[in-house]
Amino acid sequence: MFEKKRVIMERQKSIMERQKSMESGLLRKSLSIRERKHPNDDGYLETGLSSKRHKEVKKHHNEDGECCVTTSVCLITFIVVTGSFCVGCGTGYSSVAQHGIVSDLSLSVAEYSMFGSIMTLGGLIGAVFSGKISDVLGRKRTMFLCEAFCATGWLCIALAKDALWLDCGRFLLGIGVGIFSYVIPVYIAEIAPKHVRGSFVFANQLMQNFGLSLFFIIGNFISWRFLSIVGMVPCVLHVVGLFFIPESPRWLAKFGRDKECRASLQHLRGHDVDISQEANAIKDTMDFSQQSGETGFVELFQRRYVFPLIIGVGLMLLQQLSGSAGVIYYASSLYERGGFPSAIGTSVMATIMVPKAMIGTIIVDKMGRRTLLMASCAGMGLFALLLSVSYSLQSFGILPELTPLFTFISVLGYIISYALGMGGLPWIIMSEIFPMNVKVSAGTLVTVTNWACGWIITFTFNLLMQWNASGTFLIFSSVSAVSIVFIYFIVPETKGRSLEEIQTLLSNSISLANTAFVVHIIFCCLTTMTKIAVHCWS
Repeated sequence: MFEKKRVIMERQKSIMERQKSMESGLLRKSLSIRERKHPNDDGYLETGLSSKRHKEVKKHHNEDGECCVTTSVCLITFIVVTGSFCVGCGTGYSSVAQHGIVSDLSLSVAEYSMFGSIMTLGGLIGAVFSGKISDVLGRKRTMFLCEAFCATGWLCIALAKDALWLDCGRFLLGIGVGIFSYVIPVYIAEIAPKHVRGSFVFANQLMQNFGLSLFFIIGNFISWRFLSIVGMVPCVLHVVGLFFIPESPRWLAKFGRDKECRASLQHLRGHDVDISQEANAIKDTMDFSQQSGETGFVELFQRRYVFPLIIGVGLMLLQQLSGSAGVIYYASSLYERGGFPSAIGTSVMATIMVPKAMIGTIIVDKMGRRTLLMASCAGMGLFALLLSVSYSLQSFGILPELTPLFTFISVLGYIISYALGMGGLPWIIMSEIFPMNVKVSAGTLVTVTNWACGWIITFTFNLLMQWNASGTFLIFSSVSAVSIVFIYFIVPETKGRSLEEIQTLLSNSISLANTAFVVHIIFCCLTTMTKIAVHCWS
C-alpha cells in the first residue's frame, strides 16, 4: 500500500516537473518513450514533421511558448455556446410570456407559478444525470441529446392547449438546460488553450445573457406561441453546427482512443502546430487517473478529492445563497416594491446584460479568477446592503424620494457585479479543478448543488420578502462578505495553468486542517449573521 502511494507521488512529481518545463518553452530531449530525437536536431522531437517545418511551427506559438488561439477553436466555441443561448432564452421566456399565457389559457396564479418554476425542477433532474451522460455518450453527443429535449419542450409549449402541456414542455426544456449547464463549460475547458480558457468558458455566460436580453426585448412585441417557435431556431442551428465540431480530446484520451485524441487536438491547434507536448501531457494525466480508477459518489469523499470538492460545492452554495437567483427572477417585483417603474428597470437590465457579460469575458484571463471573484462578491455585498438600507428607510418613512433611486441603483449594480464574476466563474473553476476520473461524480454533485440551492432560493424568496425585505438583503449581503473570506483562503488561482497542472497543484497543496478551519469559521459567520438579522427585524 505504501509502495503504491510512493509510486503515485513520484509520478505526480514527474508530471509537475514536465509541466514546468513546458511552461518555460523548452523542448526536452525526451518527454516519453514515444518521442525520439530528430537525427539532425538534438532539441527537436520527432513528430512526423521535418526540422524545417519545426521552425515554421514555432510561429504558431506566442513568446511564452503557449499555442496561439486558432480560428477553429473560436468557431467551435461559438457553435458550442449556441446551447448557452438556448439556456438564456428558456430563462427569460416565463417573464415576458406571463401576461399572454395567463390571458389565453385562463391560468390561475398558482398554475402559472408552477409553469415558471418547473423548469428549475427539470434542470435539477437533468443535472443529476449530466455527468454520467456526458461521460458515456461523450461531450458532443450529449449536446445533441440536450437539444432534443429543448426542441421538444419548445414545441409542446407552442402547441399547448392547457396547463399540463405547458408544464410538460417547460419540464423537458429544464432537463436540457440542466445537462447543458454541465457539459458546455466542461467541453470548452477541455479544448481551449490554457491562457484564454477563462475567457472562452465565460462566453457561456455571455451567450446566456444574450438569449435572455433578446427574449426580454422581442417578448414585448410578439405572441407567446410565436416566441416559443423563435426559441426553437437556435436549437436547430446548434444541432447543425454540432456536426462540424470534434469530440473533446481529453474525453477521447480517457477511453484510450489516442489516435482520435491527437487528430482532434491537431484540428483544434492547427495543422502546422506540434501538439506532441500537449498530447503526451494529456496522455500521462489520463494514465494516472486510470490508475486511481473511476470514482463514484462514495469514493468521492476521499482525502485527495476533498479539497477540490469543497471549492466546487462551496462556490455554488455561496453563489446561490447570496440571493442571485431571486434577484434575477424577481427583479420586476423588487423595482415595484421600491417604487421604481419596473418596465424601465427591466428594459435597462436587458440593454446592459450583453455588454456587462462581454466585459467579464475580456478581463477574466487578465485579472485572474480569485481577484475577479472577490471583486464581484464585494460589489454584490455592497449593493445588497444598499438595497437593505433602501427598504429600511422606506419602512420607517425616511427620505421616501430617495428610495426609488436607491432601489434602481442597487438592483442594477447587484446584477452587474454578479455577472462580472460569481455568475460565470464558479462554472469555469468547476470545469478546471476535477481530474477526469472524478469529473463525472464531482461535476454532477456540484451542478446538482447549484440547481437545488437555486430552487430553494427562488421558492422562498417571496416568503422572505414578506417576512422582511430589508432583513433578507442584509443576510444576502452577509453571505457575499463571507464569500470573500472563502475565496481568499480556499480558492486557488487557475489562470494560465493547464488542466494537468491544476490537478498537480491541488494534489500537492491539500491542507485539510486549514480548509476545515476556514469552512467552520464561514459556517459560524453565516449562522451568526442570520440570527442577528432575524433578531433585529423580528
